[in-house]
Amino acid sequence: MRKNPFYGYKMQQDETDPVFLTYQELKTILEKNFSVPRLALVRDIFVFASFTGLAFADVSTLTKDNLVQDNNGDWWIRKGRVKLEHRRRASSISNIPLLPVPLSILKKYEDNPVCLKKNLCLPVICNQRMNSYLKEIADLCGIKKNLTTHTARHTFATTITLANNVPLQDVSAMLGHASTRMTQHYARVLNPNLKEAMNNVRNMLAQ
Repeated sequence: MRKNPFYGYKMQQDETDPVFLTYQELKTILEKNFSVPRLALVRDIFVFASFTGLAFADVSTLTKDNLVQDNNGDWWIRKGRVKLEHRRRASSISNIPLLPVPLSILKKYEDNPVCLKKNLCLPVICNQRMNSYLKEIADLCGIKKNLTTHTARHTFATTITLANNVPLQDVSAMLGHASTRMTQHYARVLNPNLKEAMNNVRNMLAQ
């Protein structure tokens, strides 16, 4: 019998650079006053994900049971990743300390009728509508990047954590990655050695 030449060969998808927002772009969205309620809601959910790193599926299924307070009174998100549960793989747990911005968003929606009825932390709409409204938000904020729900997770990994010198291993734990190898993709985008090297070039050329 002829051996299948593709047996044992795993096709790999070409890596592309993740789309993420700079802190100034994220701040622009955060501080924008939206008079349309649906845009204000989508903005809040996007900002929440940008400051927690949760994927859309995990934001939309977040409950109060996933919120844990430590001995110092600080709040954390502790949640198994929905994506891995659906694939029937061992679920990696995301452990995320809550910063003031996401905490204020949780407070804002704690008495929302949808949240109370479904025992959820946020009244998240479907992913398709989220992405459609995010395009409106990008236009209104003058942001030229392709804004999607996943952009928020990329923004957390790069702008919020790695760019502020949070260790790769800690970022990996917060993202719920099974290993730091998955997180390396974000680290390559913000390679500090490249930045330092080019700063040295800039200084030399300025002499």
